[in-house]
Amino acid sequence: MTRAKLKRFEENKSLSNILQDTNPKFDKIKGNWNKLHFNNEFPLTVEMGCGKGEYTVGLAREFKDRNFVGVDVKGDRIWVGSKQAIDEGLEHVAFLRAQIQQIDQFFDNGEVDSIWITFPDPRPKDRDIKRRLTSPRFLELYKKLLKPEGQVFFKTDNTALFEYSLETLNEREDITGLAYTFDLYDSEYINDHFGIKTNFEQKYLDLGEKIKYLKFQFKQ
Repeated sequence: MTRAKLKRFEENKSLSNILQDTNPKFDKIKGNWNKLHFNNEFPLTVEMGCGKGEYTVGLAREFKDRNFVGVDVKGDRIWVGSKQAIDEGLEHVAFLRAQIQQIDQFFDNGEVDSIWITFPDPRPKDRDIKRRLTSPRFLELYKKLLKPEGQVFFKTDNTALFEYSLETLNEREDITGLAYTFDLYDSEYINDHFGIKTNFEQKYLDLGEKIKYLKFQFKQ
């Protein structure tokens, strides 16, 4: 492990907008994000696998009347988003260092208003299907956490993952409002993402890849 990573890990312990196992709120935050951390009653948006938090921070710039939590297990990555949010005075941004498969330990049923999944690992091998963030087990988690009418938004450059995600959603009977495009930047949904691009997204755009996008809700 590099010295820079170690320094970031140590600094994460003192950053007010990072919740990890060294933070006293870590084990009490489920169902209490607005009360214990944000001290407001704003709607809550969660980014799964947020990486460096480009989307979490970008959305927070757009919406001052919503709370945003980026979730990732990589402490050196969320450090980047945490510092940026602090530098910009975005007090309605937080980061949770945790495994996404354990997300229901940190958010209560019906606590979340919307979920973003941006450029996750495509997990192309068959043995890793259950680890895809649009696999049935993750969809069940999202369904529990979302409020009625809550939405899930998904962006990827990976065609195989996108097709898998569409197939998985279409096989379910509890999905409504499914809308999608295989080319976000040449579609009616262009304004859905507020012009926010992750580093991965810009990289693939520069290579000529088309960005795939979908959104949906769960039937109540």
